[in-house]
Amino acid sequence: MASPADFRREYARAGMSEEDCQADPIAQFAIWFDQALSAEVSDPNAMTLATADASGNPAARIVLFKNFDERGFVFYTNYESPKGQELLGNPAAALVFYWPELERQVRVVGKVERTSREESEAYFRSRPRGSQLGAHVSKQGQVIADRSELEESFKKLTQKFEGKEIPLPDYWGGFRVIPKSVEFWQGRISRLHDRIRYRREADRWIRERLFP
Repeated sequence: MASPADFRREYARAGMSEEDCQADPIAQFAIWFDQALSAEVSDPNAMTLATADASGNPAARIVLFKNFDERGFVFYTNYESPKGQELLGNPAAALVFYWPELERQVRVVGKVERTSREESEAYFRSRPRGSQLGAHVSKQGQVIADRSELEESFKKLTQKFEGKEIPLPDYWGGFRVIPKSVEFWQGRISRLHDRIRYRREADRWIRERLFP
């Protein structure tokens, strides 16, 4: 069996200079995200979300972000899920976006806040009906006896709301990660990667290059 240490690749698609970067990391992220879309990256809005509970125990998982602007990056979840409880108890998180087709990643660290009820409602209404029902059915992260229990619950709820509007659950909504640092990584030959970090200082962003 091949060893993980045997897998190697050179990164040679592009470089990144300070002069090419926007003054604001959100504007820079918008450019890179558009390029990921143009490159038809698989699941371009997928990101690793890292959290920690009140005792400092870390956890990470892949989630999909649904919006970003100057305020931060937004995703939606069950507030009673493990990640929801971790974020409510310790409102800080790290995000990693990885776009291998472009040999790029973006790292975000920041504090977390819940989105408004109005924002959560607006997004919930945009979801397919099946996804709306799924938000009601799933007790995310809890133990379930078997798959049939989940499917039976979904069937009953489908019948209950037939011809009716599906309400937003009280325990479901969005989180916004408000960045205090954003790092852009571009793979380069010989592992001399480009790393440009933006860090928030008072009311302005400081841009600096890091060793690879």
